[in-house]
Amino acid sequence: MSTATGTTLPAWELPLTPTLIVSTAIATRDFQDVHHDRDLAQGHGSKDIFMNILTTTGLVQRYVGEWARDAIGPDFRIAGCALRLGAPAYPGDTLTFSGSVTESGELTVIDVVGAVSLGNHVNAQVTVVAR
Repeated sequence: MSTATGTTLPAWELPLTPTLIVSTAIATRDFQDVHHDRDLAQGHGSKDIFMNILTTTGLVQRYVGEWARDAIGPDFRIAGCALRLGAPAYPGDTLTFSGSVTESGELTVIDVVGAVSLGNHVNAQVTVVAR
Protein backbone atom coordinates (compact mmCIF):
# COMPACT_ATOMS: atom_id res chain seq x y z
CA MET A 1 0.00 0.00 0.00
CA SER A 2 1.34 3.43 -0.92
CA THR A 3 1.90 6.55 1.16
CA ALA A 4 2.80 8.66 -1.90
CA THR A 5 1.31 12.12 -2.26
CA GLY A 6 -2.07 11.81 -3.95
CA THR A 7 -2.83 8.39 -2.48
CA THR A 8 -6.54 8.12 -1.67
CA LEU A 9 -7.67 6.34 1.48
CA PRO A 10 -10.64 3.98 1.16
CA ALA A 11 -13.95 5.47 2.30
CA TRP A 12 -15.39 4.47 5.66
CA GLU A 13 -19.13 4.74 6.31
CA LEU A 14 -20.25 4.83 9.93
CA PRO A 15 -24.00 4.68 10.70
CA LEU A 16 -24.82 7.12 13.51
CA THR A 17 -27.11 5.68 16.15
CA PRO A 18 -28.35 7.34 19.33
CA THR A 19 -26.41 4.69 21.28
CA LEU A 20 -23.15 5.55 19.50
CA ILE A 21 -23.57 9.28 20.12
CA VAL A 22 -24.60 8.95 23.76
CA SER A 23 -22.12 6.23 24.74
CA THR A 24 -19.12 7.95 23.15
CA ALA A 25 -19.99 11.27 24.78
CA ILE A 26 -20.16 9.57 28.16
CA ALA A 27 -16.96 7.59 27.44
CA THR A 28 -15.15 10.87 26.80
CA ARG A 29 -16.63 12.31 30.02
CA ASP A 30 -18.64 14.91 28.09
CA PHE A 31 -21.88 15.20 30.03
CA GLN A 32 -23.30 18.18 28.11
CA ASP A 33 -27.02 17.57 27.67
CA VAL A 34 -26.92 18.17 23.89
CA HIS A 35 -25.05 14.87 23.48
CA HIS A 36 -27.46 12.63 25.37
CA ASP A 37 -30.86 14.27 26.03
CA ARG A 38 -33.00 14.83 22.92
CA ASP A 39 -35.55 17.07 24.67
CA LEU A 40 -32.90 19.34 26.15
CA ALA A 41 -30.94 19.41 22.87
CA GLN A 42 -34.09 20.48 21.04
CA GLY A 43 -34.74 23.04 23.77
CA HIS A 44 -31.36 24.55 22.91
CA GLY A 45 -32.41 24.81 19.26
CA SER A 46 -30.86 21.61 17.90
CA LYS A 47 -32.76 19.10 15.75
CA ASP A 48 -31.57 16.22 17.95
CA ILE A 49 -28.61 15.10 20.08
CA PHE A 50 -25.32 15.31 18.18
CA MET A 51 -21.80 13.88 18.27
CA ASN A 52 -19.22 15.60 20.46
CA ILE A 53 -15.82 16.84 19.27
CA LEU A 54 -13.83 14.30 21.30
CA THR A 55 -15.64 11.43 19.56
CA THR A 56 -15.13 13.05 16.18
CA THR A 57 -11.41 13.43 16.89
CA GLY A 58 -11.14 9.80 17.93
CA LEU A 59 -12.96 8.62 14.81
CA VAL A 60 -10.71 10.71 12.54
CA GLN A 61 -7.64 9.19 14.20
CA ARG A 62 -9.10 5.68 13.97
CA TYR A 63 -9.76 6.17 10.25
CA VAL A 64 -6.21 7.32 9.56
CA GLY A 65 -4.69 4.83 12.01
CA GLU A 66 -6.30 1.80 10.37
CA TRP A 67 -5.02 2.97 6.98
CA ALA A 68 -1.54 3.74 8.38
CA ARG A 69 -1.26 0.30 9.97
CA ASP A 70 -1.54 -1.23 6.51
CA ALA A 71 0.31 1.49 4.55
CA ILE A 72 3.19 2.21 6.95
CA GLY A 73 3.21 -0.79 9.24
CA PRO A 74 2.26 -1.29 12.86
CA ASP A 75 5.05 0.91 14.20
CA PHE A 76 3.73 4.44 13.60
CA ARG A 77 2.33 7.26 15.66
CA ILE A 78 -0.09 10.07 15.01
CA ALA A 79 2.02 13.18 15.55
CA GLY A 80 -0.70 15.75 14.97
CA CYS A 81 -4.40 16.15 14.35
CA ALA A 82 -5.91 19.54 13.53
CA LEU A 83 -9.61 19.68 12.80
CA ARG A 84 -12.54 21.98 12.26
CA LEU A 85 -16.15 20.98 12.89
CA GLY A 86 -18.94 21.89 10.51
CA ALA A 87 -22.39 20.33 10.17
CA PRO A 88 -23.72 18.46 13.20
CA ALA A 89 -23.68 14.66 13.15
CA TYR A 90 -27.17 13.52 14.18
CA PRO A 91 -28.46 10.01 14.86
CA GLY A 92 -30.03 8.35 11.84
CA ASP A 93 -27.41 9.79 9.49
CA THR A 94 -24.21 8.23 8.14
CA LEU A 95 -20.77 9.74 8.72
CA THR A 96 -18.63 9.01 5.67
CA PHE A 97 -14.88 9.49 5.93
CA SER A 98 -12.59 10.08 2.97
CA GLY A 99 -8.95 11.10 2.85
CA SER A 100 -5.90 11.66 0.73
CA VAL A 101 -2.18 11.94 1.32
CA THR A 102 -1.09 15.55 0.76
CA GLU A 103 2.55 15.20 1.89
CA SER A 104 4.83 12.20 2.06
CA GLY A 105 8.34 11.66 3.29
CA GLU A 106 9.54 11.61 6.88
CA LEU A 107 6.07 12.82 7.82
CA THR A 108 2.91 11.68 6.07
CA VAL A 109 0.10 14.24 6.07
CA ILE A 110 -3.45 13.15 5.33
CA ASP A 111 -6.37 15.49 4.68
CA VAL A 112 -9.59 13.94 5.99
CA VAL A 113 -13.23 14.86 5.44
CA GLY A 114 -16.07 13.36 7.44
CA ALA A 115 -19.37 14.15 5.73
CA VAL A 116 -23.00 13.76 6.76
CA SER A 117 -26.17 14.55 4.79
CA LEU A 118 -26.01 18.22 5.89
CA GLY A 119 -22.43 18.68 4.61
CA ASN A 120 -18.95 18.27 6.04
CA HIS A 121 -19.07 17.37 9.72
CA VAL A 122 -15.28 17.56 10.06
CA ASN A 123 -12.30 18.69 8.01
CA ALA A 124 -9.03 17.45 9.46
CA GLN A 125 -5.36 17.22 8.76
CA VAL A 126 -3.55 14.31 10.39
CA THR A 127 0.23 13.89 10.52
CA VAL A 128 1.62 10.36 10.81
CA VAL A 129 5.24 9.41 11.57
CA ALA A 130 6.86 6.00 11.15
CA ARG A 131 8.88 5.07 14.23
